[in-house]
Amino acid sequence: NCWFIGHSGLGINNNNLEERPYLQQQNVCQRITHTDMFALTELPPGVDKAEWLASNTVAFFKHINLFSSALSEFCTPSTCPTASLLDAYSSMVYVWTDDHGRKLKCSAPLYFDYAMSYIQELLTDEDVFPTKAGSVFPTGFVFLVQKVFLLFFRTLAHIYGSHYRETLALGLHPHLNTLFTHLTLFCRQHALLEPEDTEPLQDLITALGQHGCT
Repeated sequence: NCWFIGHSGLGINNNNLEERPYLQQQNVCQRITHTDMFALTELPPGVDKAEWLASNTVAFFKHINLFSSALSEFCTPSTCPTASLLDAYSSMVYVWTDDHGRKLKCSAPLYFDYAMSYIQELLTDEDVFPTKAGSVFPTGFVFLVQKVFLLFFRTLAHIYGSHYRETLALGLHPHLNTLFTHLTLFCRQHALLEPEDTEPLQDLITALGQHGCT
């Protein structure tokens, strides 16, 4: 009963399923919970939107950092010499831009270390993510949150593309599917990512949606 819709609106062929095991029915169906994800992502009545974005950003950071740490031994400069956002069948590679605007082509573990360090600095900056009562969020706060969630998405995209077999072997794929579904729904609910940002994993987003997750 599973017929996955690809970018072109056509069914994904068997070769694509073999190349991308996260699209296979027995894998994409796995979850750790069947909680209503919409209820988890929508803004609760009476809650300030900036506060809602901030609290969820912190929560996603903790979950994604923990999950990626569980797979860190498999993501090394030798196994992942570039920060590819998908898999061996994709030529998508991302470079890190430093504080001086220089583009640094680096290994995946170094790229994502830069990313997580950058996010942690933001989260601990009281001027950006204030924790004291009565504090106000800065102008451009939503833009910063969008940048953070783009990095979150790329982190999970790399895991799906380059480390999914290890994720399967460790039995962590239900956790990954649940985390990714929650993330993409939250981003869609609050307009945090552009369509071109999520396009690399649109097949997966569609497949998860066909199983009642989006």
